Amino acid sequence: MTQLDVRPQEGAKKGKGLGGNSVGLLGSAVIGVSTVAPVYCLTSTLGSTAGEVGLQMPAVFLAGFLPMLLVAFAYRELNKVMPDCGTSFTWTVKAFGPRVGWMCGWGLVIATIIVLSNLAGVATSYFWLLAGEITGSDAVASLDGNKAVHIVTCLVLIAAATAISYRGMTATKGVQYTLVGLQLVVLAVFVVMALTKAGSVDFPTSVPFSWSWLNPFSVRSFGAFTAGLSLSIFMYWGWDTCLTANEETIGSEKTPGRAALIAMVVLVGSYLATGVAAQMIVGSGGKGLGLANPDTSDNVFAALAGPVMGPTLGILLFLAVLASAAASLQTTFIPVARTVLAMSTYEALPASYARVHPRFRTPGRATVTAGVATAVFYTVMTLVSEHVLVDTIYALGLMICFYYALTAFACAWYFKAELRSSARDLAFKGLFPVLGGVLLSAVFVKTLVDMWNPAYGSGSSVLGVGSVFVIGVGLLLVGVVIMLVMERRSPAFFRGEVLNRGTAVLVVEE
Repeated sequence: MTQLDVRPQEGAKKGKGLGGNSVGLLGSAVIGVSTVAPVYCLTSTLGSTAGEVGLQMPAVFLAGFLPMLLVAFAYRELNKVMPDCGTSFTWTVKAFGPRVGWMCGWGLVIATIIVLSNLAGVATSYFWLLAGEITGSDAVASLDGNKAVHIVTCLVLIAAATAISYRGMTATKGVQYTLVGLQLVVLAVFVVMALTKAGSVDFPTSVPFSWSWLNPFSVRSFGAFTAGLSLSIFMYWGWDTCLTANEETIGSEKTPGRAALIAMVVLVGSYLATGVAAQMIVGSGGKGLGLANPDTSDNVFAALAGPVMGPTLGILLFLAVLASAAASLQTTFIPVARTVLAMSTYEALPASYARVHPRFRTPGRATVTAGVATAVFYTVMTLVSEHVLVDTIYALGLMICFYYALTAFACAWYFKAELRSSARDLAFKGLFPVLGGVLLSAVFVKTLVDMWNPAYGSGSSVLGVGSVFVIGVGLLLVGVVIMLVMERRSPAFFRGEVLNRGTAVLVVEE
């Protein structure tokens, strides 16, 4: 029979049965990079960002990196004292109480489901594009346009990713080394070839490099800057997966935080190099191969693969996008499954989701449930309208800013008694997290205002209100409803009897 041993420690960690010491520093950093999916993010947002901010795209990439770096410091400091797989959920409960923490956890969960569905869709599209390139058949490539074939393929990929995640961190790590390595190598080849060919007669829209590209104050308007910044923030989302795997990491107090910072540096370097190279070879305009061309802006690499890398190497770029989406599809199950596990362990969700597979030491039920939710969400959205699916991606930035900002503020509030201890504590536990939280909150509010306009996103509306606003706010309100239901079922958690700043850690002993 399980007994609860209450020990007077500061942390919030409660034994959950996960497999410890499964991942080291390199493996954790690779998983963080993989979840972000740099090649997938670049092909899907280079064009949109260029359309918003023009040649200042590299500057916006740097601007988006700043709040993420500041929030990463908050994650690192909180993880040192509370290496709990619930991360944002657990930490915000400890700082602000159960209701704020529950909504923070919900923001992470729903954002992940949206990303998983989009990743599955992109992986499916590139699977058939790659198949068409390899076979030389336009008929094969066009199968992606068949809605039934697309959905079935998508469901197969989701099932495969769920199965790998279900088998544990060791299986996840082994797959990721290959897929992430392939992505970064092909991306490096693309950058080198683009820089080499820039300015040639084959690319009449080429633009010579200028240091002004790195100046965010040159963006034409504040509205354009915040729109580009929202896209940029989306491109960094997922680095915190390193932290959600902290209970399975060697050196759980320090390794995940270091891995997150390594992942962030790799990402910003990749984005800057690719953004500069792409602008130099085709420019940021809306004509020809220009990045902002509306006919190709949602999938830039599909348009640039052949012209920049040639027919043979161009196939590698298709393969890299497929690998990027597939790799991220698999690792993105990590944060949602472990957040649900933590919420269930602390009685914020039904107890059945706290079950851990006895052999693989993974949150089996939570992982499978996330896979099913992703499959249902994507299928329904695809059948309802492609515009609705696009608008869910635009609404994603709202969720990301929501739970990242709450986590940043939670760090400063949790450590408020220590901020005068030293200059380091003041900076890393107070000033940096608060600044990151303020920046993300500003983007959250500005995005919320812009979303009200039906022109935002796909241009569709509900009763005169933009669809993106309806989806984004609606998903948060769904969380409020579920929270109220759980408050009736699990009153102890919401009374602060299970987890809050004042409670001792609960350690499960078999």
